[in-house]
Amino acid sequence: MTAQVDYLAVLFTATSGASGELLGTDERELVQLVWQLVNLKTKKSGKVNELLIKHDLSDLAEEKKEEDVVEKCVEEETGFKADCVFTAENLEAALNLFHLQVTNEVNSTGAGTSLCLCTDGQLHIRQVIHPEAASKNILVPDCFYSFFDLRKEFKKHFPESDLKASNVHVMAESLNIPTDVPAMWDPISTLDPSATLPPEAAVQQVQIMASVVLALLNEPLSHTFSNQERVSEKFETGTCSKMEKVCDNTVIRARGLPWQSSDQDIARFFRGLNIAKGGAALCLNAQGRRNGEALVRFVSEEHRDLALQRHKHHMGSRYIEVYKATGEDFLKIAGGTSNEVAKFLSREDQIIVRMRGLPFTATHEQVLNFFCPEEALKETSPVSGGKDGILFVRFPDGRPTGDAFVLFSCDEHAQCALRKHKAILGKRYIELFKSTAAEVQQVLNRYSSAPLIPVAPAPLVSMLPTVSLLPPPGSIRDCLRLRGLPYTASIEDVLSFLGEFTQDIKPHGVHMVLNQQGRPSGDCFIQMSSAERTLQASQRLHKHIMSSQRGSNSRYVEVFPCSAEEMGLVLMGGSLSHTHTHTHSRTRSGTGLSPPPCLSPPSYPFTPAQAVLSAEAAAALYPPMGQVLLTPRPLLPGNPYYPASAQLYMNYAAYYPSPPGSPTTVGFFPSPSSLTTPGGLVRMPGVAYNGGGGVKDVINAVQAYQSPMETVSLLSSSLIGQSSGGDAPLMSLPALMTKPLGQYLDLTLL
Repeated sequence: MTAQVDYLAVLFTATSGASGELLGTDERELVQLVWQLVNLKTKKSGKVNELLIKHDLSDLAEEKKEEDVVEKCVEEETGFKADCVFTAENLEAALNLFHLQVTNEVNSTGAGTSLCLCTDGQLHIRQVIHPEAASKNILVPDCFYSFFDLRKEFKKHFPESDLKASNVHVMAESLNIPTDVPAMWDPISTLDPSATLPPEAAVQQVQIMASVVLALLNEPLSHTFSNQERVSEKFETGTCSKMEKVCDNTVIRARGLPWQSSDQDIARFFRGLNIAKGGAALCLNAQGRRNGEALVRFVSEEHRDLALQRHKHHMGSRYIEVYKATGEDFLKIAGGTSNEVAKFLSREDQIIVRMRGLPFTATHEQVLNFFCPEEALKETSPVSGGKDGILFVRFPDGRPTGDAFVLFSCDEHAQCALRKHKAILGKRYIELFKSTAAEVQQVLNRYSSAPLIPVAPAPLVSMLPTVSLLPPPGSIRDCLRLRGLPYTASIEDVLSFLGEFTQDIKPHGVHMVLNQQGRPSGDCFIQMSSAERTLQASQRLHKHIMSSQRGSNSRYVEVFPCSAEEMGLVLMGGSLSHTHTHTHSRTRSGTGLSPPPCLSPPSYPFTPAQAVLSAEAAAALYPPMGQVLLTPRPLLPGNPYYPASAQLYMNYAAYYPSPPGSPTTVGFFPSPSSLTTPGGLVRMPGVAYNGGGGVKDVINAVQAYQSPMETVSLLSSSLIGQSSGGDAPLMSLPALMTKPLGQYLDLTLL
């Protein structure tokens, strides 16, 4: 509630474009301001004033005589009924002249000084004056930040009236006020809202509005103008909790934003509409970069609907698309639960700058010195709060991500800091961007939930044998895991990095890893000769620098011991938690292991197929199994490591030995003992989709290895077959890997 004002300035605006309910939707310039002063105490109205904005008037600043001629000619040609007519050459001059004339008229009466505008609806202030002033960087006088909506004031006495359908003529008719409507503009008839409003109609509108105001003030209504509409002067930053309820009717999605835009730029685009505190959230893509979209939350559905009318309005040279969104969409982007972030963002009136590409060893002191170097007397940007004004983004295990957010006390310091974009810190150039509180939440939410190794979605598997997928407790940790390799690193670089421990690597024991897109993931597994040498290598080489022969980049590499079972689990598509890789001792509870996606969940019901022949009939028809198995050819001795010309990489989705016969035991999991018949399973990922013969081709490929046709199952792009002999898969796998089947097949002993 606010105190009653002394004067109302009944205001009407017109643009060079659409009018009525489409006023301001076409971004046309303001060309006419008409107002009339109403004294709320004496209940009398003053003279009608008109202000014409002539954007193309080049000789306005010439002699006063020419100005008088222009005004006189306009009045004679158009037949204006305004008592006073003024002209201005641009919007800024027009707004200042309006404020000056209204103030002088109020002061001349001497019966009070408080003044407030009154308009027919929200469009004149929120959709015309403020948006155009913001796009032209014009400072709007204080009188335009509060106003009365005559339609809402009228609705208090006529609740059945519709705000959108009401206009001054409907209100005048309800109050029995006679109006003389010009023949050229009849509001009762069907009017094209996209048509330009005739100049005479603006003066007529103001006169009718003043009559409606006086009718509301007089008996029997005796209305009191007390609740003013407010226009937010600036956007307030803040945080949003994921537990907060956000109404679906208050959120929009803006698309097509420039990549360097900030929340303040978004607030400037929607100037005139009230955005909720912290209600501008920039969206990021999968790489953590802005994707040109933002979610904006307004204080009410009315403001959201007005924002939708700015669809394809321009921000600079780009038009912005505006669509409806939901509260859930907004919380996904702007919601957060971190107390550290809430404390960091609790300071108001702070400008946030995002740093990207920091060295992983960067400290608070280095960041402070980056913005305020001791040797520089100029171009310094002091960080607000010192170390407390810096927030490093980290993974759940505490490892740095290379991102940080920095607070500055004012826009001047922030702009000075942004001029250091791509300056060098340590040995890396740093990218700087103006950020928002919602972006801080979004980045922290993303990194806090990021898995160690991206895992593909699990395929649908109908039947698999019941087998434990997790390695047994107490497994020997005789393998090394290297994490953080340069993406251009080769096996030769790995061997050079290991140095004296190279002699302890098993034959074909280096396993590079690709991600799901077929690119190097930065991980590598190495099979060592003993657990003792594995532990020594991890302790001596942990966080040492590895250089790549293919590129100039070098990175420190993390080295952890692991077991062959854990290595096989990851190579088959599973994952290891950060906590597990950082500890050299583990227990069965909390190993951090998850089954591979192709075999998840860990167990399935396996119903044995009914035998077609009895055991006696089968024994009579078939000779013993050992007589029909072909002895596989022995493996030739190979090189101790991968050939440089033909590197084979592991894929997360499937494990295969590389090259054939490595490692010695072939499979990392024991042969399942719960099968219905003695035998084993062989998985063949990579079967051609257009294989033509399907199961027939597979049977031909594994002929002489006793793989019954009824035990061959095609699953998506992989194949699983069951052999009838327990030793057959172990002996047949190396030979099978050399057989062509439409394309090269990878095989795994399951």
